[in-house]
Amino acid sequence: MQHELLIRLTVSVGVFAVLALLERAIPRRRPLQPQARRWTANLALVLIDGLAVRALAVALPVLAVVAAVDAAALGIGLFNRLDWPVWLEVALAILLLDFAIWAQHLVTHKVPLFWRFHRVHHSDRDFDVTTALRFHPVEIVASAALKVGLVYLLGPSVLAVLLFELLLNASAMFNHANLALPRWLDRPVRLVLVTPDMHRVHHSVHREEHDSNYGFALSIWDRLFRTYRPQPKGDHETMPIGLEWRDDRPQRLGWMLTLPFRR
Repeated sequence: MQHELLIRLTVSVGVFAVLALLERAIPRRRPLQPQARRWTANLALVLIDGLAVRALAVALPVLAVVAAVDAAALGIGLFNRLDWPVWLEVALAILLLDFAIWAQHLVTHKVPLFWRFHRVHHSDRDFDVTTALRFHPVEIVASAALKVGLVYLLGPSVLAVLLFELLLNASAMFNHANLALPRWLDRPVRLVLVTPDMHRVHHSVHREEHDSNYGFALSIWDRLFRTYRPQPKGDHETMPIGLEWRDDRPQRLGWMLTLPFRR
């Protein structure tokens, strides 16, 4: 699809800007770490992640949309063999891809090797829109490769993949945002989408809490597989977030990049 990268970038930057402004207007928590330092490190990690993904593109069509175009040209994948209405294909493709991301997230918590990389994301002691972008480049590359493989297997349309990517990126930033949504709004929204209060529980320092609420976009999977936890033990304003590192190391870029390789 022409201009796909521009569309994704425009939507992502727009959503980020809106959420960053809302965080200042209606914050849920007071930050523990200096924001400028955290944001510099977290956003620098995004840049490194992007370069890592581009490097992988030498070996495979790392963008899921590119893979969808290729799968359609080759006539491979489930949906390329079915003559179903576009709306049904798009809806099913988004559901299947979102479930795959939920399952991938679950695996990163349960398999020790994957957890070594995923804990970079969880080690952030604060919780805001930049936390949604804080992933180790190895995990980002592995996730990109997984999505490409799923697209070849399922054969969804370019439209379905693009809509899913937009939904995933926007919802990840939304549910990591430091927002104080009123309960009357949070309650109906979380019936469909993961809200900040729901996902904040997943970033709790307590193991039984961060082993819950794995969803990034749709909340249905945690309910179906009984990994849903509605609220933390304490209150959202004071609950401890992060992992065992309670100093300023988690906000250092070098520390984040080398964390998976240390005991």
